[in-house]
Amino acid sequence: MDKLSNTDIEKKLLRYPDWDYFDDALHAEFEFENFKDCFSAMSRIAFECEAQNHHPNWTNVYNVLTISLSTHDAGGVTDKDFKLIEAIEAIVEPEE
Repeated sequence: MDKLSNTDIEKKLLRYPDWDYFDDALHAEFEFENFKDCFSAMSRIAFECEAQNHHPNWTNVYNVLTISLSTHDAGGVTDKDFKLIEAIEAIVEPEE
């Protein structure tokens, strides 16, 4: 998969206001009501990551989940990262 240009990344990010692009990766931080809700979202995201065979760098401190995405094989951000963002967004911010 080919690395996306900065222009392409910025255009695609317009759909995902919670995400930022820096250091050749996409970054977001999500805050939940409590640790249980955060860990539950992480578990659901983990299953999606396995299904897509694409795994983020992430950390969790109590109710905050910090995610960093890039495609290591491509040396930066690819469409694969945006596909995973779409799934993550559906998990952490479900439609009402």
